[in-house]
Amino acid sequence: MTDRPLTLMAVHAHPDDEATGTGGVLARYAAEGIRTVLVTCTDGGCGDGPGGVKPGDPGHDPAAVALLRRQELEASCDVLKISDLEMLDYADSGMMGWPSNDAPGSFWQTPVQEGAARLAELMRHYRPDVVVTYDENGFYGHPDHIQAHRITMAALEMTALTPKVYWTTMPRSMMQRFGEIIREFNEDMPEPDPAETAALAEIGLPDDEITTWVDTTAFSGQKFDSLAAHASQGENIFFLRMGKERFGEFMGTETFVRVQDATGAALPENDLFAGLR
Repeated sequence: MTDRPLTLMAVHAHPDDEATGTGGVLARYAAEGIRTVLVTCTDGGCGDGPGGVKPGDPGHDPAAVALLRRQELEASCDVLKISDLEMLDYADSGMMGWPSNDAPGSFWQTPVQEGAARLAELMRHYRPDVVVTYDENGFYGHPDHIQAHRITMAALEMTALTPKVYWTTMPRSMMQRFGEIIREFNEDMPEPDPAETAALAEIGLPDDEITTWVDTTAFSGQKFDSLAAHASQGENIFFLRMGKERFGEFMGTETFVRVQDATGAALPENDLFAGLR
């Protein structure tokens, strides 16, 4: 045993991603005295600008958006009591198929080994006991999420570290409930396209394939407030429309798939640090 604190490192693609899938665990483990390290890979410059101006529209300034989103990210970290924020500051690649995917310096165009080498240095510095990132499809196919997954797994191979490694996910039962809630808040919403419905049905995992269910109900208020800190992207953050109480009911559990473990902790588990303390 050493005096080094237990450490959680979450590797995310954009400012605001830290809140959606891991805001609860970041807040919970910070409250338990665990060091929480957030690595944000891109500057978020493909987000909405002031007044909701969209990327590619007149008046959208990626540099100004990136600066604003950095400030919002720092506010979110304050809410979640994150110990350390590290930004790789690659250019936001935008959604799959956008011209920004091909822009020089975009995260999507960055060689995996280059990004992985930078992340590996951070891993050697912080020596995380638990690492959390996305699955190989970036959960829903966003290029920057996919790239974050790639550099995380490559960085782990570059180090001699053996943390527990998790990929964020969502149970299919919750995805179905999420679809119902969206329709509840959008009564005039047309019937979904069958192809879109089929694609949504493939997001997440069957409930019995999820290895780790972490109760973060007591921290759902912090999670909501961390999302709200990203005010410039509020139009894109559906969860804020639910209100804090309803949000807590729906988002009080965060779920993961454990993909690397040297502790032998039994599955399913309800604690990312099972076997470590």
